Amino acid sequence: MSRKNKEQNAKGRITVSGNVPRPGQRQPAIIRITQPKRFNIDTGDFMSAVKAAENVDYAQRSKLYDLYTDILLDTHLSSVMEKRKNAVLCSPIEFQRNGKPDDHINEQILSPWFYRCVADILDARFWGFSLMQFFKNGEWIDYDLIPRKHVEPVRKLILKYQTDIQGTSWDEFTDLLFVGRGTDLGLLAKAAPWVIYKRNTTADWAQFSEVFGMPIQEYIYDTDDEESRTRALQDANSIGSLATFIHGKDTELQLREAGNKTGSADVYERLVERCNSEISKLILGNTLTTESSEKGTQALGTVHKKVEDNVAKADREYVLSVLNYDMTDIFFHMGIDTSGGKFCFPEKKDIDPNTEMSVLTQLHTTFSLPIDDDYLYEKFSIEKPKDYDRQKQRQEEDRKVRQQAMMQPNKEDEGGTDESQSSNHKSQSSKLKDLLRSFFAKAPQDGARLDW
Repeated sequence: MSRKNKEQNAKGRITVSGNVPRPGQRQPAIIRITQPKRFNIDTGDFMSAVKAAENVDYAQRSKLYDLYTDILLDTHLSSVMEKRKNAVLCSPIEFQRNGKPDDHINEQILSPWFYRCVADILDARFWGFSLMQFFKNGEWIDYDLIPRKHVEPVRKLILKYQTDIQGTSWDEFTDLLFVGRGTDLGLLAKAAPWVIYKRNTTADWAQFSEVFGMPIQEYIYDTDDEESRTRALQDANSIGSLATFIHGKDTELQLREAGNKTGSADVYERLVERCNSEISKLILGNTLTTESSEKGTQALGTVHKKVEDNVAKADREYVLSVLNYDMTDIFFHMGIDTSGGKFCFPEKKDIDPNTEMSVLTQLHTTFSLPIDDDYLYEKFSIEKPKDYDRQKQRQEEDRKVRQQAMMQPNKEDEGGTDESQSSNHKSQSSKLKDLLRSFFAKAPQDGARLDW
């Protein structure tokens, strides 16, 4: 959206609530949200949700996003997503102008809203898009994430109700930032089938374990003794939740078990592991950095780690492209001038402490470069002594005493100064004569003339 259109078509904030206004809302909210639908999903539900979201004329994504919300309860999926996002969120972002940090803008970067903003930018990779509206909150910037079920990204509409097919164009609102692509369904669309398979498999596995993993308690009573039957029922009810078979002496129970219960259990386990493996490859690009493997080696783990690092690098470049190009109008409208500068991830060089200590020593001794003591204390995590100033003064006094002592001439050496100097002079003169004698001895005999 152009800066001109933003300034001319400012329409205010997009408010969100249920059918009942939230505390502090004087007018009915623009968006009326409803709780997500939780249901036992299968592949049929997934395919119908995808078809509704991909409708060319009137796309309906509410069911698909309810399904996304549901599958995010899966612990493996949510953990690998957080791991991928944390690789970027834990990397400090800095705004530089002419190669130097801009303190004014970096103060905004250190605020909580910027951290949430980067997280929502990354979520566009998983959900397909993120739509945010920015506003000024005192001296700080803040924003609202527009509920995705109420956004039609292809036609750029804000929907009052999630089932609406018509809405308000978001060009009528100010300070909106759209991240992603309108037709993209996100990585969660690819992860959903594997979560569904795993969830249904785990349910069958739990049922299998309950049937074949728990013993059956058997109560036998005399067929004609009603009092004995009553006692057996009472005992069975007081035991617990184990399977119970109560029968007379002339009744027999036969259980038809699976041929190989251990093998049947392994089938469930291997399918769950396969689903987790596919989710890890989708989100992180590898499996060994998250899951253990009997076949994994250190070399293979190193290769997988490089793949994950490349994914994190691509995410960082994605975030920077949004901040440096898409958000420039937002910052301008918020009164922050980003012209002539750029957001970046400052490179942090990891140097071995021993190597760094050697470098600092060379800089100080060889090049006589002064090094701040506070920097050394902070760099090597050494506690500064409480009497630092007194010890520093004492060291300085000792240094001056040693320097004065070195500058004073030694009396024992004074007596032999002339003799020593004379000896050195004779030695040097002798060396010079030997050098000249050797040179001229090799010269041509005929007047030292060379024919060239």
